[in-house]
Parts: sequence; structure tokens; C-alpha cells
Amino acid sequence: MPRPIRRRIGARVLFSWLAAALPLLLAACASVGPREEAPLRPPRESIRAFVLEGRVALRDATRSLNANVSWGHLGASDEILLTTPLGQGVASLVGDAGGARLETADGRRYTAADVEGLSQELFGARLPLRDMPSWVVGQASAVGRMTSDTLGRPARLQEQGWTIDYLDYEHARPDALPVLLELRRGDLHLRLKVDAWSLAQ
Repeated sequence: MPRPIRRRIGARVLFSWLAAALPLLLAACASVGPREEAPLRPPRESIRAFVLEGRVALRDATRSLNANVSWGHLGASDEILLTTPLGQGVASLVGDAGGARLETADGRRYTAADVEGLSQELFGARLPLRDMPSWVVGQASAVGRMTSDTLGRPARLQEQGWTIDYLDYEHARPDALPVLLELRRGDLHLRLKVDAWSLAQ
């Protein structure tokens, strides 16, 4: 019987050690410094430039699209890059005062007067890309109808036939930026999950 005895003794020693060490481990975890403070954000109405990294899901009655998105917006210029979940390039769209240019992964190129004119080629549906830079940060135009949550953050925006629901924010302060939005018009649904925001001056 010596081996089972040693096993039982070893197990008792191990459990005793864990019981003694657990309070120390918990204390060590508690002593770790607080999480990094969420960044202060400027008033929504003043945001004119940003870069966001995230994921987009688009669906209508007959099709769906899921992709990673990198979107840089600076004043009147936009650069949107779509990649697959594995990081392979799908298409890039650039729009500025000179018009819009789209290039797909297979080398096809398209041009139009503005980015909305190429959204059909990029997403398979015409999207309000001219207005979305304002919508994604929670801005409404003079004709938009906005409702707010209990913290004063945008909760729902109705504008130009679209309904934009702000489903989640980066933190609980009133200046927080949205990190989960859903845009709907008819049977077209666009869901945007923002993983990272970077604001430019």
C-alpha cells in the first residue's frame, strides 16, 4: 500500500499549498494597477476626421457580406479597405474632391463622381457613404431625428429613410463613441462593429 499512501499524502500537500497560496494570488491580482482610463472624446459635432478598424456585416433579402473594414475619413476624403476575416484584400475605395476610385483584389478598376456611386460595386448595394462619416460618430444633420439614451448619447437616428441604432459604446461616459451600430432601410441591414477608434485633428 505504500504508493497509494504517497499519492494521498501528495494530494493533501498540493491542496494545502493551493489553499495557502490562493489568498496571496488574489491579493497580487488586486494590487495590479487600474485599467487604462478611457480616452476623453471631443464633442461629436466637432469630429471631422477619424480612422476606424472593425467588421461589417451586410445583408438583404438575397445575399450577405461579412468583411473586416479599415476606414479613414479626413474632411472630404475617404479611404475604405475591405479584407476577408483571414486578412486577404477584397477591395479598396478612395474618394476625394477628384471623384471616387475602386480597385478590387482581381485588378478591376471603377470610377465615379463620388463614393456612393461605387458602393454598389463594393458592397453589392447602394449605401449612404456620403452621410455615414457623420452617422458613425453619432452626428445628425438638420433634417435627422435623433433620440438619446439616459446618458445623453445617441440611441437612434432616423434620416433620409435610414434608421441607425446605436447598440453599444466604448465606455459609459456621455462623450463615448459608438462601437456597435445597425443601419436599416427596407430589407437592407448593415451592422458595423468598431474595434478601434482613432480621431485626427
